[in-house]
Amino acid sequence: MKYKLLALDLDDTLLDEHSKISSRNIKAIRKVAEKGTLVTIATGRMYRSTLPFARELEIDLPLITYHGALIRKADDKEILRHSKVPFEPALEILELGEEKGFHLNLYFDDKLFTKEENESTRYYRTIASVPVKTVGNLAKFLLREKIEPTKLTIINQEGRLGEIQQMVRERFSKELIILQSRPHFLEITHKEATKGQALDYLAKRKGISADEILAFGDSYNDIDMLQYAGMGVAMANAPEDIKKAADFVTGTNTENGVAAFLEEHLLDV
Repeated sequence: MKYKLLALDLDDTLLDEHSKISSRNIKAIRKVAEKGTLVTIATGRMYRSTLPFARELEIDLPLITYHGALIRKADDKEILRHSKVPFEPALEILELGEEKGFHLNLYFDDKLFTKEENESTRYYRTIASVPVKTVGNLAKFLLREKIEPTKLTIINQEGRLGEIQQMVRERFSKELIILQSRPHFLEITHKEATKGQALDYLAKRKGISADEILAFGDSYNDIDMLQYAGMGVAMANAPEDIKKAADFVTGTNTENGVAAFLEEHLLDV
């Protein structure tokens, strides 16, 4: 089958251990695009952190960012869909995080806000080179500014994420998506903000069916996208349950797994 739309996760999928796109991956993706396949990025990253990779790949299709909470064009930056975390749940989660001593990131207007500079902000910067605005207590900041965040992220490297994940899920599982995108990141978005739902929205705008979509991913925030796509490809470095959700397993992100699949199945290299 000729796939009409290619959706690519970034971290631990398309990006290598240095958060770079290899020349082999770039070459394969551009060749697929030259054959008429549309290409988009589907990532948990901020839009501003995603845009440089889109430009490197010469993508002008709308980008799926914040796990699907924000779909925004790469060329003129028009916002097509923005699903925000409702104010009251966001406030309760920020208050809970403060009470339990967790670090939280708050994302609004494609900016990152935190309570203070600490080890978690420094760790985050090793992954995404974006400015961090420190504003003190985040619950008070939310109350003062009267905003609805695009996403909340709880970061903990001490093995405590399961503790707060259970509390947040018990309270908000019907209205929010709560999942781990990385071992130390608990991501919280609107219930409609998943990669699969965002990909469905984008595909329908382009008149493309799910069977005509090829998607690559490696983590729990990729599962519904891999299952939605006609061909869902998991990376070899993905957890076993992610691989089971996919139709095919390619090489690791450090072994050009994306290019390897494209070369063999779409480009006949």
